[in-house]
Amino acid sequence: MDLQSIRKERESWFEWKNIKPLRQMLKRLPSLECEVELADVIRIEAEVEESVRKLVKDVAWAMRPWRKGPFEVLGTFIDSEWRSFIKYNLLKPYFDLEGKRVADIGCNNGYYMFRMLSQNPKELVGFDPSPLFRTQFDFINHFIRSPIRYELLGVEHLPLYEKRFDVIFCLGVLYHRSDPIATLKWLRSGLEKGGELFLDTFYIEGEEPVALCPGKSYSKISNVHFVPTIKALENWCDKAGFEEFELLATKPTTFEEQRKTEWIVGQSLEDFLDPEDPRRTIEGYPAPRRVYVRLRRK
Repeated sequence: MDLQSIRKERESWFEWKNIKPLRQMLKRLPSLECEVELADVIRIEAEVEESVRKLVKDVAWAMRPWRKGPFEVLGTFIDSEWRSFIKYNLLKPYFDLEGKRVADIGCNNGYYMFRMLSQNPKELVGFDPSPLFRTQFDFINHFIRSPIRYELLGVEHLPLYEKRFDVIFCLGVLYHRSDPIATLKWLRSGLEKGGELFLDTFYIEGEEPVALCPGKSYSKISNVHFVPTIKALENWCDKAGFEEFELLATKPTTFEEQRKTEWIVGQSLEDFLDPEDPRRTIEGYPAPRRVYVRLRRK
């Protein structure tokens, strides 16, 4: 794979009929000096006329669905499906990004990276092959003006990437990959020696090193391939070459963290669970639980 050719080809995705109008809307946004608060709600404010506030709201609304957030941009509160600060705050006590090269694999619209700016990393790079999420990122970053680099690349491109990272975050990606061990190997290849990987994924309870292999869908998600026990996940990481596996936390996905709002299109967690027994998915599998781990490459 030639990364430059891939980058060039994927830039053409901005011409897709559902993306091009959004890119054109970005060009209408005025240049502003803004006050930015990088807290649970990422807030952006400036002294502007009401017409500008309306334009910002119209642009944000056109970019639905907003999965990660929340954001408040010039008075418009983008109430994303995920209250992403819950996951960020869970992991925050375990990482120090000062002066480090950091990557977020599957970065969505960049919410986590914007939060990470407050730790003064040397470099922040996001990987996500979604032109919609990249466009949402560009909308927010138009006001923040951060040096974050956003690549329309996937985890499979890490072995060829021009740089290695001190810290990599890969949150909510592994269960979408049909070969989790290969994915973990790609992630390890993207780390400097001594680097850390923060990973979260679905898991099932149990002591045996086994994994659930769902049918057509899991929690109405069609591309969930494997849901391991923690022991199975640890074995995958060992096979991928990671020398250290540290369990940080486990928790169920709750309605506090993921829910339907007017800023998404379609269904959310309440529709994915059995209405008679929320401990099960609509398909009858154990309801989503997540495990958070830190892996190290010595």
